[in-house]
Amino acid sequence: MNKYYLNYLDELESEAIFILREAWAQFENPVILFSGGKDSILVTHLARKAFYPSKMPFALVHVDTGHNFPETIQFRDNLIESLGVHLIVGSVQKSIDRGRAVEEKGKHSTRNALQIVTLLDLIEENKIDCAIGGARRDEEKVRAKERFFSHRDDFGQWNPKNQRPELWNIFNGRHFEGEHFRVFPISNWTEMDVWNYIKRENIEIPSLYFSHQRKVIWRNNSWIPFSEHINLDASEEVVTKQIRFRTLGDITITGGIESEADTVTKIVDEISTIRFTERGNRADDKRSLTAMEDRKRQGYF
Repeated sequence: MNKYYLNYLDELESEAIFILREAWAQFENPVILFSGGKDSILVTHLARKAFYPSKMPFALVHVDTGHNFPETIQFRDNLIESLGVHLIVGSVQKSIDRGRAVEEKGKHSTRNALQIVTLLDLIEENKIDCAIGGARRDEEKVRAKERFFSHRDDFGQWNPKNQRPELWNIFNGRHFEGEHFRVFPISNWTEMDVWNYIKRENIEIPSLYFSHQRKVIWRNNSWIPFSEHINLDASEEVVTKQIRFRTLGDITITGGIESEADTVTKIVDEISTIRFTERGNRADDKRSLTAMEDRKRQGYF
């Protein structure tokens, strides 16, 4: 009898689908946190496969900061239309207008951290008990601390010491009323795994990931996209560069890299030679050595 072997992408896919089905089985109102980036697109694709031929059972949740790339919003809307699933949008601008969040001032102001208030309000208002995210352990050192099922207290905050006991791959989603879980089906994937899988499955992604001409400024050792939300000082000059983005966040914090990679195959080749981290051009992670951990403890993605 011939043995059946899975290649490494099949194993990662199988693990992620198992976790997604566990989340659906253990929680009453699980949703997928959707940023429009490649990782949340990948999780959505896996969720479709996990429940095929039925329709994906999860609603998508997007926190709209008002400082998004226009291409991201267009991609989100097109995907929702093709999937026919429910979209829940939280607005950072409404949180500011209601006095729930305070806009930052100055040259380096962003709305990135303000998403925490909007997200936690949205989770409470919609009685969400499981928020599925596309975070991966290789992205950032604090994300390596997260488990597949990661507990959040009734204030939406994360304490790694408050994790529920688990044996092997028997996930434990038990929680009290008001608490919720974050679930990360692609924790074991690397950036290269994601791109190889996107290539294999021919998954559509936003054009921002491909190299193209874009107006940018050089700030904090990164090429930051020029937009109406950027406050320039006298020393900064807007130039046009051949740019692509490795991660997608707010337009004010997402640094691009100079690149000629305009296809997925070229991106895979490029990543195999790059020796700096995927989030190395994210201004939000440069604020301090513990910037990501500080935000996550408060309830960030």
